Amino acid sequence: MKNQIQKVKGGYTLVEILFYIALFSVLTLAIINSFVTMTKAFKEISIQSDLVQSSLAIERMSREIRQAYGINSITTSDLKLNTKDELDNNETVRFLLSGSDIQLFENDVLTGNLNTPNIQVVNLSFTQITTVNGNAIKISLSVKSGRDMTNRVENFYNTVLLRGDYGS
Repeated sequence: MKNQIQKVKGGYTLVEILFYIALFSVLTLAIINSFVTMTKAFKEISIQSDLVQSSLAIERMSREIRQAYGINSITTSDLKLNTKDELDNNETVRFLLSGSDIQLFENDVLTGNLNTPNIQVVNLSFTQITTVNGNAIKISLSVKSGRDMTNRVENFYNTVLLRGDYGS
């Protein structure tokens, strides 16, 4: 009789099995929810990083405008500047909106795009401002991330005075 009682005590009851299954299910759902939350956060950080990198494009354009001594040609989405290289030779720098990319030309040779492949340029416009004190160019840039399903647009603005016009 004692041997039979010991055999019965060695197994799990139905209540214990249900408890362990419920506990395992709750822990699994918590882990899956954590992974989903981390994935969404990573995607949002990637989108914000893409948009912040777009400020590098407007910084590059601003720097080139600031160093230029004249405007070769300007339209709403195309700017060609007269500038000098490090050896004081004349050269041109051109920014052109082509599709959803900002193309950079140096001496009429395409050197690449200013925006990364994940960034789509929605709008780029150049406006010449002429005053009695000199020439400036207003830049307006609107971009969105190719990873963003909500199509948020980030806007950047800057107005830059040409180098040759300082102190005029």
